[in-house]
Parts: sequence; structure tokens; C-alpha cells
Amino acid sequence: MASLEQSLARPGVLGVSRWLSGVPMLVILVLTLLASVGETLHSRLLEIGGATWPDYFNLRVIDQVGEPACNPERNLEQAVERAVAARRQELADDPFADVFGGQVDRGAIRESLATQAQACQRDWASWHRLQALDTPAVRVFATLEAGLSQAVVLVTGNRRVLLGLMLLFCAAAATLRRQHIALRPVESQRDDRVATVAQLVANSLLLGSAWLYRDQELAQAAAGMPIAHLFMHDVWVVGFGVLTLISLWQLGRPRTDLPAHGGWGRALLSVPLYSIMCLSAALQFAGHGFYHGIAVYLNMMAELSALFLSLGLYVWVGMLLARTHLPRKVFDLVRPWQLPPKWLGVVVLLLTALPTAYSGASGIFILAAGMTLYRELRRAGTSEQLALATTAISGSMGTMLRPCLLVVIVATLNNTVTTDELFSAGARVLLLTALMYALYVLFLGGRSSLRIAPLSQAIPGTLRALVPLLPYVAAFAAVVLAWEWLLGRGLDEFSAPAILPLVMLLIVAMERWWLKAPDPESADAAPDTVPPTETPPTPPVGFRQAVLRATDDSTALIGALLMLMALSVSVGGLVERSGLLALFPETLGSVWLTLGLLMAMLVLIGMIMDPYGAVLLVNATLAPIALDNGIHPLHFWVMTVLAFEMGYLTPPVALNHLLTRQVVGMPTSWESLHGSFWQRNFRYILPVLVMGTTLLLVTFGPAAWPAFGDLVLALG
Repeated sequence: MASLEQSLARPGVLGVSRWLSGVPMLVILVLTLLASVGETLHSRLLEIGGATWPDYFNLRVIDQVGEPACNPERNLEQAVERAVAARRQELADDPFADVFGGQVDRGAIRESLATQAQACQRDWASWHRLQALDTPAVRVFATLEAGLSQAVVLVTGNRRVLLGLMLLFCAAAATLRRQHIALRPVESQRDDRVATVAQLVANSLLLGSAWLYRDQELAQAAAGMPIAHLFMHDVWVVGFGVLTLISLWQLGRPRTDLPAHGGWGRALLSVPLYSIMCLSAALQFAGHGFYHGIAVYLNMMAELSALFLSLGLYVWVGMLLARTHLPRKVFDLVRPWQLPPKWLGVVVLLLTALPTAYSGASGIFILAAGMTLYRELRRAGTSEQLALATTAISGSMGTMLRPCLLVVIVATLNNTVTTDELFSAGARVLLLTALMYALYVLFLGGRSSLRIAPLSQAIPGTLRALVPLLPYVAAFAAVVLAWEWLLGRGLDEFSAPAILPLVMLLIVAMERWWLKAPDPESADAAPDTVPPTETPPTPPVGFRQAVLRATDDSTALIGALLMLMALSVSVGGLVERSGLLALFPETLGSVWLTLGLLMAMLVLIGMIMDPYGAVLLVNATLAPIALDNGIHPLHFWVMTVLAFEMGYLTPPVALNHLLTRQVVGMPTSWESLHGSFWQRNFRYILPVLVMGTTLLLVTFGPAAWPAFGDLVLALG
């Protein structure tokens, strides 16, 4: 019986599967993008309206402003006489009037009525002025602005729904394609069966938790307690129910394209990480009688729906980047220098730092450009282990550069540091990390030539390679300048999730419609498979197909990442509720001991949790401890982000290595399979040495040498 993957691989079915998975996800991403663009555009329209027409904020709602109810032309003396007569009548009817004074103050009444008359005249003057300013141009502009406002409010008010649909739809795609992140890939039927059973149990637990939480919320709502976003419980229940049915269906249709046997130990390593997190969290929550705990923390994740939706946009940007020739053309700038592998790795890490920052997180850049990076390193003569190590560590180089989403989340959650401070420190940490990489590769990478191409050859080659990059630079500049000119905002960490997708869509369109470039997959694969003169012609891939393929590629990746993040939030909540962190003394009396313990805990958290869920946990637990022990907030958060990156490169999980394996594949060289322990594991050892040394310097350097803090962390 053919598996779903085999069925979808047949000609004709692949296109249908891309449409079924790509189009709904494209709608969600476009709505998210339009919400980000719409908010900025609406703010800009309000600025333009206020600068063009006086009192625009009243003109935009003039249909809700009625005529003043007062009479501006009444006779003041007659009004005074009527008021005096009315007052005298009140006093005559009041038996206690003599006690409190029975005289009528005509002057005070006249002054009060005169003030009212002046206010009435001002109201009428303002109303007539608004009527005179209410021109057809104002009406058209106000109608456009109000319509945009309603659309933006509709989308932004339902960001929770968009996040829920994105998570569940993409998780279903990742489950169907068996692309959830695990320590080892599925390589046998036993691996597949164990992984499927684990997902079935995990999805059933998620369904049960969501159902119990829904019943509790419905009961509270029936008792009269106001419950916000009650409908989201139905979304989670339906979504997790579908995931459970998918796993049950897969259990009844096992894969037949794999070897029949496999070891139980290896099979357990094939269980997706989100399933392991779900099982452990559910058991611990159940032990405390908190059976709906996972669903509770899942709804807490929805409180930051805008940030997690931005993550989806960043993944989309990464996959659009993978559909372009931009990564290869950037490497063309370096190729004429004929750098030896040791120096090429340093240059690569510096070049990839900025794309990593713009992709929002370590894994996204590896998924988008990891294959291109690995191939270029291998073509330059880099060993397989060093190429894998460099590819994995490249995803961690720009996580503190502007406009990285992780730094934005850190600054959003607390007011002790700003994004400017973190980004400034991140640039210095980047240089320090690159220096550590260069030193370790120089002394541990074995003997090799350090010669480069002559300048007379390298510089002209780089200049020639720069020419094909000019259209890409122009496309990037055009979008950024248009955004700044039309919307009054530049490219920063807040506008990047909206600007970057537009840039990548423009580049994809430019390559397909103007440059007539072939599909990047066939262009990158050809040099490794057949000689250039024998490269078979490939049919061109149009703009629509390229965007749809990029969206389809994004779907399962977003699902795998979001499920990991969702369960990481639950694990973080479990750790917080367990009281383990409460055992950490509030004051240790030694800054060295405090830094050491915090560093170890942060690395451990980074090894088992995704960055966004980890930041939520650390901000609520470890950050107050650090501040109480006299650690500078900027020092602590720079150390935190760097410790997370250390965790993503450290076994047994080593998320960056898992993602590198997902795009590159398993090692196949002799040294990787049959070499010494050092040779087989150099791809793990080198990143741990590089990031570990950098982390030690950043953690203890400012305490040991204050000038180091000024240099690296800019603590001043």
C-alpha cells in the first residue's frame, strides 16, 4: 500500500498537493502581512489627513456630529428675566428658603448665561467651519481611511485566530509529511511506527487538555464570569482533533518504502521533540491535578500572537530567499579570492550574520540558505565535518544584530534594556565569536595553505561578480525607500516583518520576469551532478509557481517550529510551577558564583527549549535573580541570548545541527563514518568550543576586567 508521500510524488498529484497546502497558508501569511502594512499605512493616512485638513480628526467622523442643541441668537436680557423669575418661583415654593438665604443674585445669573451664550456661539462657529471644510475630497479620503481602519481592526483583532489556524494547519502539514523535528531521522519501519505512536499519544493529550480547559471555561462563562476569546477553545479542540485523526490514519498506513527492521534505541530517538515535551509536561501536570495545563500555556502563547505571526513571515522570507539566486550570487563575490577553507569559514560567518538577523532566528536561515552555504564550503575544499560545523554555527552569528526578532521579544517583555543597547552589544559579540572561530580553526583544522589569489586577480573578479548583484540591491533599496517615503518609517526591527516579504516577492518577480533566471534548485544542483555543457534544460518556473512552492515549503517548517515552541512554553510553565527555580538563592554573595550558575542554567534551557519560549521563562524566573545579585541587565540578557545559542549547538538536542541535517542530509564521508571520535564528531566539537569560549568571555569578562565590558558589552 503506497504511502501518502509516494502518492503525492506522482506526476500531477504534486501540483494539487502544493495548491491544497500552499494556498490556505498563503492566505494566512498575506493577511498577516496586510495587517502589518495596514497598521503603518493607516497611521500614515492619519498624519496626512491632519496635515492637509485642519480638524481632520473631527471631519473623519462628521456624519456622527450633529448640530449644537443651543440657540446662539437668543436675547440675553429676556433670558436673564426668565431665569430670575424661575429662581424666585423656586424660592417661593421652598419652605426652607429663608434658612439658606432667599435672595436672587441677578448679576451671577447674567454672568452664567453670558458664558453659556459664548460657548454656544463657539460650538456653532466650529460646526459651521466643519461644514465648510467638508469637501468631496475630504469625504473620499475619510472613506478610504475609515475603510482601511476597519479592515486593520478586523484582522488585528483576530490575530489569535490567525495564529491558531497557522499553528494547526502547518502542524497538520508537518505531520502528514513526517517533517517534525527529531533527534534522528526515520530510517526504518520501526522508527516510523514508534514516531507515529508517540505523535498519536501526544496529539491525544493535546486534544484532552484543550477539551478539559474548554469545559472549565464554559462552566465559568455559564456562572456569569466574563471570559475573553472563548471561541478559541473550539479552534484548539478541532485542530488537535484533526491532528489526532491524522496520526491514527498514519498508524494504519505505515510506510513501506523503508527497511523492515531497526533498533529500538534508534527508534526512540526518532520520536519528534514536541511529542517528548508533550508527554513529559502532561505527566507532570497530571501529577499536580492540573490536567489542562498544556492548553492553559498554549493560550498564554496566543497573548504574543503578533510576534509568533511575525515568525511565520520570517520563515516565508527564508523560503522565498531559497527560491532565488541571491545566496549564490553573494558567494560569487568571495569566490575570486580563492580563500583557503579556514579563512573562507570566517568570511562566511561574517557574511551570514546579517541574513540571520533579518531571518529572525537561527534555524530559519539554516533552512533557507544552509544547502547553498554547505555546497560552497565543500567546493572550496572544506572537509565535510568542518562544512557541517560552519553551516550549523552560521545560524547563531546574527541573533543579536538588528532587526532580530528574538531581541525585540526580550526588549518587549521587560523595560530594563532597549533594543538599541542589545543590538550595539550584539555587533561586538559577533566580532568576538568570529575571532574565536578563526583561532580554533587555525589551530585545530590541520595543516593547509593560507595563500589567497593575487589582488590583481581577486579584485577584478569581485567587481565583475558585483554587477549581477546590483539589481538585487536596487530592489531592496526601492522597497525600503518607498516604505520610508510613502509611510514615513524606515527599516527597523518593528517594520522588518512587513518590509522583508515585500523585498523577497519583488526579487522573485524580478528574477522570473526580467532576468529570466532558471529555477535555483536546478541551477544549484547542476554543477554537482553533470558538467555544465551537459546540463539538461529545465522548464522555467514562473512567479506564481515560485511563490506557491516557497509557501508550500514554509508550511511544514512553520508547523514543526511552532509546535516545538508551543510545547516549549508548556515545559517552561512546568518548570516555573515546579518550584525548582525557587531553590535558587536570591543572593549568593558572590557575583562569580551567580554568573556561573546562571550561565549553566541558561545553556541547559537553551538545549531543551526554543528561544521564544525560553525567553518567556527566563524573564519571569532568572532575570529577577540576576538583577537582585547586582548583574547589569544588559550583561545578563547578552549572556542569555549567547547561552541559548550555545544550547542550540550542544548535544543531545542541538537544534541547529538537526536543521542542518534536515537540509544537507546525514554525513557520508569516510571520516564521518569510520574516523576517530574527534573526526566523527568535529561538527559538534567545533561549535561548542567556539560558542563556549565566547560565552565564558562574555559571562566572566566584565567581572574580571571592567574594560572588557566596555569593549564587548558597551556597559560603560
